[in-house]
Amino acid sequence: MSSFFRSHEPTALELMRAMLLAAGRGERMRPLTDSVPKPLLMAGGKPLIVWQLERLVRAGFDDVVINVAYRGEQIVEALGDGARYGARITYSRESEPMETAGGIAHALPLLGDGSVVVAAADVYAEFDYRRLAARVDDLGDEAAIHLVLVPNPSFRPQGDYALELGTQPGRVGLNGFPRWTWSGIGVFPTRLLREIPSGKRIALLPFFADWIARGLVRGELYRGVWDNLGTPEQLARLDVSLKQSPHHPREPDNPAPDVPEPG
Repeated sequence: MSSFFRSHEPTALELMRAMLLAAGRGERMRPLTDSVPKPLLMAGGKPLIVWQLERLVRAGFDDVVINVAYRGEQIVEALGDGARYGARITYSRESEPMETAGGIAHALPLLGDGSVVVAAADVYAEFDYRRLAARVDDLGDEAAIHLVLVPNPSFRPQGDYALELGTQPGRVGLNGFPRWTWSGIGVFPTRLLREIPSGKRIALLPFFADWIARGLVRGELYRGVWDNLGTPEQLARLDVSLKQSPHHPREPDNPAPDVPEPG
């Protein structure tokens, strides 16, 4: 049995912890984020972070760590302990945003051992997180990290990493073609995350370069709905699209939490 699962006898959907990255300000979303953190911006009747949280819980990821910094107490107040979503939420508070790697390192005491799914809280993705269980369990000990890559958006036409052709999951490389963009979703063993220095504001990309060079990274290409939501206009288009979707519920799965109006 892969270490992906908990040590006691698991059910099919009883998986490991997840971490939602929610500490950033979302500068490109100003003025909307002047008074509301980006993960709480609304689309289709729900905050962005709730779309991610609900998908994680449906896939069995009910132990969730959320790092918060900019207006973080608004996120804590909106989501609470997670009970209304079927989750158990723990918060990793940062006095100032520590960037992705720094925030993960700061949260490590809450993440335990084994592997953790890490996902950006401020993107919209219809990714089925149950796919990660199958991918990681298939890989066994061959690869330590699994990244979800997406077709390159307009703001990153050159992509981030190359993905080995012919098989999925495939080996992720720093060089080569075709190149794809990291979605902000991945599976990481905490033993590797402990290589990140604690207490520092630090980005994750330099560690990716090292892990890839050591042959520790595999990935898959996800071609489904994914939106990084870099501008208020993109958010407005997503809001309209979700509300017009035939699959959009008349009532949310959970009533939307009280979120301050931007302005």
